[in-house]
Amino acid sequence: MPSLAGPETCWVMSDGTVGMEVQSVGLARAMGLAPTIQRTRLNQPWRTLAPYLRTGLRQSFDLADGPLGPPWPDLVIGCGRPAVLPVLAVRRLSKGASFAIQIQDPRIPPTAFDLVIVPDHDRLRGDSVLVSLGGLGTVTRAALDTAAAAYAEDLADLPHPRVAVLVGGSNRAYRFTDEAAAGLGRALAELARGGAGVLVTPSRRTDPHVVPALRDALSGTTARIWDGTGDNPYLGYLGSADAVIATCDSVNMVSEAGATGRPVHVVMLPGGSPKFDRFHAAMQARGVARPFTGRLEHWQYEPLNETARMAAAVRERFATRAFGT
Repeated sequence: MPSLAGPETCWVMSDGTVGMEVQSVGLARAMGLAPTIQRTRLNQPWRTLAPYLRTGLRQSFDLADGPLGPPWPDLVIGCGRPAVLPVLAVRRLSKGASFAIQIQDPRIPPTAFDLVIVPDHDRLRGDSVLVSLGGLGTVTRAALDTAAAAYAEDLADLPHPRVAVLVGGSNRAYRFTDEAAAGLGRALAELARGGAGVLVTPSRRTDPHVVPALRDALSGTTARIWDGTGDNPYLGYLGSADAVIATCDSVNMVSEAGATGRPVHVVMLPGGSPKFDRFHAAMQARGVARPFTGRLEHWQYEPLNETARMAAAVRERFATRAFGT
């Protein structure tokens, strides 16, 4: 039986995809837990057929740290398609002792889990489904303040307003074209030459041509562009920012920017999809984000704290099950 005092142990099932893992870890930490990350790799034919092939769960994946077995955790959390079968395996093998949480639409009935957490732009709903605005993560006000303090000396000579620029990359919905990179570079250069302190942090997904284009455009300004070496300044730049500019291709980036409470300007790239359209519309309706027009705008909103809200809801559901009410 789960602990009546609340969950004490937690596994995160992850194939190492950063954008997925950070959501599971963020939820666990928001619940006051120190999760054990279980690295997983789906085997064939499950890798191709997941999540629909749900027979042979124990054989469907390998763990980096050895065979799957007890002691089972109070909570098991996964995010995204590669985590569905590992989470279900822990739930089944523990005979339900592990409270199973899947983040994002699992593409199978949500009743296969104890809880499913989906962003508002996913259409899945149900009694066992919790709905968040945007993605979950580890960005909190405390983390932002700590990171900003760590970068205060390094950024002391940078003028205000300081603008954190979060640069993503092409995906199935959007294309980061040469024209888009050049246009963003020109806009950032104009901001920098107008007195703004521009802080650019690309991601692992950023297309190879984008950073050189931005670097050329920003040459001769005070702008900083992370070169990919050393510690990623992402959190320090976010915590130090008076405003944020983020490309539209990442739900996580825009959601994390919304945790700052600073104006979030979204750079729209060529392409789109109904899901992304719903997400960006929801962020605009909430007052978090606006399309980037080439200039900085100023507005206020209550910072997003969806991970903490979801953590409180999970604790309530866990207690309900524990007490059998």
